Amino acid sequence: MSDNAFIDTMMEKVLDGQNVSFGEALKLSSSPDFSKLTEAAKTITRRFCGELVDVEALINAKSGACPEDCTFCAQSSFYETGIKKYQLLPLEVIMDKAREARNKGAKSFCLVGAYRSPPEADFLRICQIIKELKRIVDIDVNVSLGFMTIERARILKALGVKRYNHNLETSESHFSSICRTHDFQERVNTARIVKEAGLELCCGGIIGIGESQEQRLELAFSIASLKADEVPINILITKKGTPLYNLPPLEPLDAIRTISIWRFIMPRAIIKIAGGREVHLKDKDKLALNAGANGIITGGYLTSSGNTPDKDMLTIKEIGLKV
Repeated sequence: MSDNAFIDTMMEKVLDGQNVSFGEALKLSSSPDFSKLTEAAKTITRRFCGELVDVEALINAKSGACPEDCTFCAQSSFYETGIKKYQLLPLEVIMDKAREARNKGAKSFCLVGAYRSPPEADFLRICQIIKELKRIVDIDVNVSLGFMTIERARILKALGVKRYNHNLETSESHFSSICRTHDFQERVNTARIVKEAGLELCCGGIIGIGESQEQRLELAFSIASLKADEVPINILITKKGTPLYNLPPLEPLDAIRTISIWRFIMPRAIIKIAGGREVHLKDKDKLALNAGANGIITGGYLTSSGNTPDKDMLTIKEIGLKV
């Protein structure tokens, strides 16, 4: 079977509601016909997800001093990276950021904190902040607070939180190379708790952190097994002071190929281009949104700046998509 015919066969398989196997995904990932692959991923995206782009903004509500040693992370207490560190931000600051996000066109707002798990006092304050956001600002509220218990997850659900973000980060076989203070299964456990509590699960990872192509696919299949509703794909931005600082940058088309392959594996998920897209994709955001992605994070990330919402909204409009 020719390469083009194989891509068509896999596309039709997915459109017919069947799953691709690991071996089939691996063969797709080595396809020399990049354009054919991305066009097939676009077809799958439009069939299952339509023309809407999920636009999300976030706030780094508590920065730095994280007790985990993730080697890619500027917020880890194990490394000196020169980032601004602070405790949980006041309600007024978070509220202003949420209003700005809504006014600029974002449909959801994610409250992120650099915790292993929030201490009780912080968790109670966060719950109060969520109540006020839901009462005053007309925007979906998502949160990312580290490891969860089922009790806390149910409280967040009762408060009206839509999605909980807890990335797997990388594949199980690569995980011990990037983190030693917790293991892969702990991350999987929290993802399962999120689903059990009735919250939508936002669960993705970071590419370009020294993983192999097979490990990148391994991560995608792990995320798919958790039935993640949203899948952010972050591309490593190296931070001075972290162990991964000297890793070479990922090629833009390599990142976009990954987006396309993940669409074959997770045809119905929101696949979101997230941290690192402005650095690595540069002028190829439009290509990514026509190659399997159907979501973006706008206005900046945790320790890195990003595109302005105005620029992102214009990009979406120019390619004929909607928010």
